[in-house]
Amino acid sequence: MKMQIKEFAELTGVSVRTLHYYDEIGLLKPSEVDAQNGYRFYDEKSFERMQEILFYRELDFSLKTIAEILSSPDYDKQQALSRQRKLLLAKKERLEQLIMVIDGVEKGEGFMKTNNDYEALKSQYAEEAKQRWGNTYAYKEFEQRDTDFSKSAALLDAVFEEFAVLNRDGVLPDSEPAKVQVEKLQQCITDNFYTCTDDILKGLGQMYVADERFRKNIDKHGEGTAAYASACIHAYLK
Repeated sequence: MKMQIKEFAELTGVSVRTLHYYDEIGLLKPSEVDAQNGYRFYDEKSFERMQEILFYRELDFSLKTIAEILSSPDYDKQQALSRQRKLLLAKKERLEQLIMVIDGVEKGEGFMKTNNDYEALKSQYAEEAKQRWGNTYAYKEFEQRDTDFSKSAALLDAVFEEFAVLNRDGVLPDSEPAKVQVEKLQQCITDNFYTCTDDILKGLGQMYVADERFRKNIDKHGEGTAAYASACIHAYLK
C-alpha cells in the first residue's frame, strides 16, 4: 500500500493540513518523499502509527505527550491498537444507542436510558497511561496546564469579541485578517483547553451554527458572530 497524502488523509479521517503539521513536528513522517516534486507518500506502517496517535488523542493527550509515549523503548504498539479497537467499538455502540434514543423521542416513545462502557473504558485507559507514562516531561507539562476554566473562558470570549468586531467592520471571511483571527482562536483553544487540530477546528466551526447553545453564547458579542466565525473557519481550512 502506497498512498499520496490526500488519499491517506481521506482514509484516516484527518486533514492534509494536520498531516503536514504532524510531519513538521516529527510525530508522523511520510514513508517516502518524492525528490522531484516533493509529494508525500504513506504506507501500512504510516497507517498503524496514525491509529496509535488517534488512540491517545481519543484519551485527550497532547501531541507532545503522544510523541514521548510512542518513542519510549518499552512502548507496546499491539496493546495500544487492540485497546483502540475496543474503545472505538464501545464508542460506536454508544452512538448507535444515542441514535435510537433520538429516534424514539421523535416517534413520541419517550426517553430511553442508555448503557455503555465507553466513558469507563476511556477513563481506565487514561489512568493506566498516566500511571505508566506520568513521569515523562511532556505528561507532567500536560497535567500542569492551567485549569482555571473561568480564566480560559474569558480568553476565548475575547477572541469571539474580536470576531464580532471584524464582522461589524465588514471584513470578509476569506480575508487575511479573518484567517489570522481563526489562527488566534485555534491557538487559544490549544493553550487553554485541548490541542485543537484542524479536524477539531472544522467540527467546532460547524457546531457554532448547528448547536443553539454555542450559537447563542457566541452571538452575545453581536448577532451573526457565530455564523461569521464559522464562515471564517471554513475559508481558513479550504
